[in-house]
Amino acid sequence: MDQRPLFNDFAERRFRLAGRDLLPAIEHFMGPFDTLPRPADGRAVVGFSHYDYLGLSKDPRVLAAAGQVMHTHGIGVSASRIVGGERVLHKELEADLARFLGYEASLTLVSGYLTNATVIAHILGSRDLLIMDELSHNSILAGAAGAKATKMVFRHNDLAHLDEIMRTERGKYRNCLIVVEGLYSMDGDVPNLPALLDLKERHGCWLLVDEAHSLGVLGDTGRGISEYFGTDPKRIDLVIGTLSKALVTCGGFVAGGAMVMDWFRYTLPGFVFSVGLPSPVAAGAHEALRLLQQEPERVARLRANSEHAVAMARKLGLDPGPAIGRGVIPLLFADVPATVQAATVMLAQGYYCPPIVQVGVPRDLPRLRMFLSAAHTTDQITGALEAAAASRVAPRREQAVPSAWRMSA
Repeated sequence: MDQRPLFNDFAERRFRLAGRDLLPAIEHFMGPFDTLPRPADGRAVVGFSHYDYLGLSKDPRVLAAAGQVMHTHGIGVSASRIVGGERVLHKELEADLARFLGYEASLTLVSGYLTNATVIAHILGSRDLLIMDELSHNSILAGAAGAKATKMVFRHNDLAHLDEIMRTERGKYRNCLIVVEGLYSMDGDVPNLPALLDLKERHGCWLLVDEAHSLGVLGDTGRGISEYFGTDPKRIDLVIGTLSKALVTCGGFVAGGAMVMDWFRYTLPGFVFSVGLPSPVAAGAHEALRLLQQEPERVARLRANSEHAVAMARKLGLDPGPAIGRGVIPLLFADVPATVQAATVMLAQGYYCPPIVQVGVPRDLPRLRMFLSAAHTTDQITGALEAAAASRVAPRREQAVPSAWRMSA
């Protein structure tokens, strides 16, 4: 019997519940960036939706490193690394990543999302406890879903709540893993790492920090949240990160003790059963890492741009939420129509900053999210924020937002 219509009906219902009615309002922001209409004066559109924190995505040295390896090693490695996909450049990248972050070893995987999902699911058993910040990235939630451990959530950055959970629950379990992010990608804020380290050590827990957005961003030289707070990185048991943000390529990594990485190399499902990083990707990321270390002024420029963005947003009456002024700057609005209106006015003036709505954030917390770069100019940042502020008095494009959503917002 042909079951396709039944599955199509199921998919239609799930899509509708996920917010399909929002698409008419936002889908024109979701097309190819390189085909966006230019503003009336013909200038190129300035993007604030990319993770190119250090302005390295088109650096000729990064492109040359990737291109050279592509012509000598090919596009891909054509196998899992433990059955023939290993290349010398994988080991070199991993050694330098670990050294830069202050760990004994690291391991790279083909996806940052996969890294969180496979590591968290792999290390915990049925007698263990997993405690996560309530604003954890979906990749962390995917790892939690695959873990056999008991799962609990603490209020965002509320360490008193975490301590309360630990005092009442920790003794019931063999092992306990706490998971937080170094820089939260929707709010631009950070956890109190020194207090968190004291808490995890007092209760005998492990700590995993997702540094996807904090590598290259936090700390004077971009080494992440430990450098930002001046703590010993080895007090964090595991660091997970991506190569797709400051290192402008693709893939993920996990860093920690040498014995842990040896264990992962031969048992971690997302590593063992996935192909190795394509050679050009590994070479490009490695060159970006080298430039991050060689040119720390990029980190300083990013910090200056980010702090300017937060200060200017507040001056213009915009709400950057709890952002600390490092890379990620949200602009919070009262409802979806106001958010879409701001993004529309910005795009008309040549600034691309698409709205973030359900499912990316809770339905009642829509926002624009600006990713700042060392390559942005002060004028570009100011112009984008002035456009967002002007949207509050510009004629609203009511036809862009479905009437059903306006009624329910």
